[in-house]
Parts: sequence; C-alpha cells; structure tokens
Amino acid sequence: MLSFIVSAIRLGMAFLFGSTGETIAEKSGHLNLGIPGVMCVGAAMGCYAEYLYLDYARLNAIPFLAIIIPILATLIGGALMGLLYSFLTVTLRANQNVTGLALTTFGVGLSDYMINKTGPIYTKGSKFFTTSLPFADELGWFGKIFLSHGILIYLAIIIALLTSFVLTKTRVGLHLRSVGENPATADAVGINVAKYRYLATCIGCGIAGLGGLSFVMDYLHGNWEYCIDAIGWLAIALVIFTVWKPNLGIIGSIVFGALYIASSYITGVSFANKELFKMLPYVVTIVVLIITSIMDKKENQPPLGLGLNYFREER
Repeated sequence: MLSFIVSAIRLGMAFLFGSTGETIAEKSGHLNLGIPGVMCVGAAMGCYAEYLYLDYARLNAIPFLAIIIPILATLIGGALMGLLYSFLTVTLRANQNVTGLALTTFGVGLSDYMINKTGPIYTKGSKFFTTSLPFADELGWFGKIFLSHGILIYLAIIIALLTSFVLTKTRVGLHLRSVGENPATADAVGINVAKYRYLATCIGCGIAGLGGLSFVMDYLHGNWEYCIDAIGWLAIALVIFTVWKPNLGIIGSIVFGALYIASSYITGVSFANKELFKMLPYVVTIVVLIITSIMDKKENQPPLGLGLNYFREER
C-alpha cells in the first residue's frame, strides 16, 4: 500500500505541473491544447541538458548543477513553445484549438528527434532528482509517504500553492482573470491584453514542461517513454477536474495518479483491462464537468473568454 501511495504521488506531480501551467494560460483566455507537446519538449530539453552536463562532468558531477541545469533548460524549452503558441494566436490571430493541436504534434516529433539524436538518457542522472530527505527512513510510514521524494515533487506543490495565491490574492492575478473573462473590458481600463496573454502562456508552458521532466527523471528514473503526451492530455483534464483551482490540483493530481496506476497493483487484471483502468481519470473528469455544469456556479466555470481570440479593433 505504501509503494502504491508513493507512486501515485510521484506520477501525480507530473500531472500537477501540467495542470498548473495550463490553468495559468486558461485564466488569460488561452485554451492551449499544445500542453502534451510542451511537456514532451520540456522533458527532451531537460534530459538533453542533463546528458550534456553529465557527459562533460563525468565522475565530478555536482548535484546542484545536475538538477538546476535540466530545470532551467526545461523552463526555457517550455517557454519557447508558449511563445510560439502566443505569436500564432495573439499576433497572427490563428485559431487556438488548431494551433494547440499543431503544437502537440510538433512537440512530440521534436522530442522524438532530440532523444534519438543524442542517444539513451543516462539513468544515473535521475538519482539527483529522486534523492529523498536524509531522515525520511527514520520516520516510518510518514517519512515514506511525505518525505521520500525528490525535489521536483515538492517544487510542483510549491508552484501550485504560489499560483493559487497569485491568482486569487494579488493585483496581477485580478488583471489576469479580467483578461480571461472579458478582454474588451480589461483593455478599456488600461490592461494590456496581449502582454498578459503572452506572459501567462509562456510562464504556464514553462511550468508544464517541468511535468515532462518530472515524469521522466523522477517517475521513470531516467528512462524515456513515449507516453508523455498521454500525461499531457490528463493534465488538461485535471484542470477541469479541479475547476481551475491550482490548490485543489494537489489532491486531484494524486487522485489521477492513483487511478492511472491502480491496475498495476491489482492482481489478475489482464493487459486490456489495465488499459481500461487508465481511462478512469477521464471518466471522473467527465462526471465532474457534468456536475459543475448542472450546478452552474460561476466560480466553478471556465473563463468566459476561454478559447476566443481578442481583436482590439472589434471592441
């Protein structure tokens, strides 16, 4: 049971990075369906940076640099994907749904090329991301569940809580939510809609990219698997499941992680049924979407301007 909970948390934090980043983008009015591609590129950039650093450092790798270099590379890679999305949708006024899907296709292909070109990722690099707190084993089950994780797990929770605070308690968050709800009104009172959408999408994609890095380096222990895009789609579903509230995403992500891996801890389940189990997070999301639609509470609804491009000339 303890191993199940630990695995659910580690996988769930990959979802949390993605959903937090997507929530930031959606609060600005951008429905970014390119998150799966962003997470692929983020993972590829981070792994590539780790590959280069470990190859350069050999046996003298410094743990701090082995962690911070891939994280920075991932943030840059994700932000660049967000910049591309924003340029197409804000500046060139391209359709958001089509652009997002194209970004996913591009991201999956680019990460495939990068990984095949650099060769296998050194699994020894993952040890820097999975090192737990030194006193975790001394605290029994409590330490195993809450303190036996690597830095990315705690970083995901911190970013989610910080994002929730900024969105609900600061002027920047108020302006961002105004842009997502009614960009014309926000523009009329002097809020730069284009700037907020650019920044929110780039920052959100940078955070989402960390989800890909977390999935590979922490959950898969440095082994690359081409199911990161599936994790990205679940991260988007998690945004709906948590009704656009990053703080709820912490619990929601663990629930998603538990549902996704549940079949692996149940004996006698065939391969086909295991794949069906992986559909449970989507089913739960649909149920939540139906319930929130019936209740029709404004705080549980998506931004009114979500998915709609803003043309100032049509204000």
